[in-house]
Parts: sequence; structure tokens; C-alpha cells
Amino acid sequence: MINEEIRAREVRLVGAEGEQIGITPIREALQMAADLNLDLVNMAPQAKPPVCRIMDYGKFRYEQQKKDKEARKNQKIVELKEVRFSANIEEHDYHTKLRNVVKFLEAGDKVKCSVRFRGREITHASLGQRVLERVRDEVAEISIVDRQPKLEGRSMIMILAPKNQ
Repeated sequence: MINEEIRAREVRLVGAEGEQIGITPIREALQMAADLNLDLVNMAPQAKPPVCRIMDYGKFRYEQQKKDKEARKNQKIVELKEVRFSANIEEHDYHTKLRNVVKFLEAGDKVKCSVRFRGREITHASLGQRVLERVRDEVAEISIVDRQPKLEGRSMIMILAPKNQ
């Protein structure tokens, strides 16, 4: 809340340079802000009495938006990448997919490793379990298991997360 929106009788006032002015009536505080050609901004409305500061509100909002934009720019969004294996995968195909898992983990993304069972392969779910355990063991030094291998419908799913998070 700024200027006339503040409804308290008296406020604890902080000056434009950050100096403590003390508890003053709201009219006096508004007059001081107007004399300096600045705004009276309620910084802590829940305090007794509320803490208000004399400042240029437009400049304050602009700097706050700049800080927020910078913080958003610097944050890393973790994506979930999926690599699908099959229960009876050939050695070369396995190594190609394993290379992709390693690449995704090193980029800082989580990896969903899944084994899709087709037809009667579902009766040999242990083959899929072995494939996922082999993946887990081979990338153990760069990842942690976020979710253990679990059968969901016709797929067995395991989620790996990078260690350096």
C-alpha cells in the first residue's frame, strides 16, 4: 500500500536514506513524503504500528522487477527426459541408449528409463528388471535413483537424477 491507501493512525517512519525517524501520525508522514516529492510505502503492514518508508515507489518497483528477471534467468529448469529400452535389447542398442542417459544426466536433467513389454514379454518382467538394474549400476557414479524400477501396466519405469543437484 502506498500514500493514501495506508489506513493506520500512526506509523513507524523510515526516511529516504534509511534513517529511523520514529513513530509519527499518518498525516505528518504523508506531508514529509510529499515535501520530498516521494511516496510513503507501507513495508510491514502487520507490525504494530505499521512500518512505512519514504521512497520513490516507481524506481523501487523497477529495480525489484530487474532482480526478479535476473533470478529467473539464472535458475535451471530440470527436465525429465525419457529413454526407452526393450526387454531383449541387443548390446549395441543398449550402449547407444546408455550414452544418451549419461548425456542427459551430465546436462543436469532427470532421466526416466522405461522398458516396454510387448505381447507375451510381460510374463518375463525379470528381464526388464535386469536391464534397468544394469543401467542403474553403470551410471551409479553420476546419478542417484529417484524412483526404483516398478511395473506400471505394460511398462517398467525407473527415474534417475543427477548426483550434483
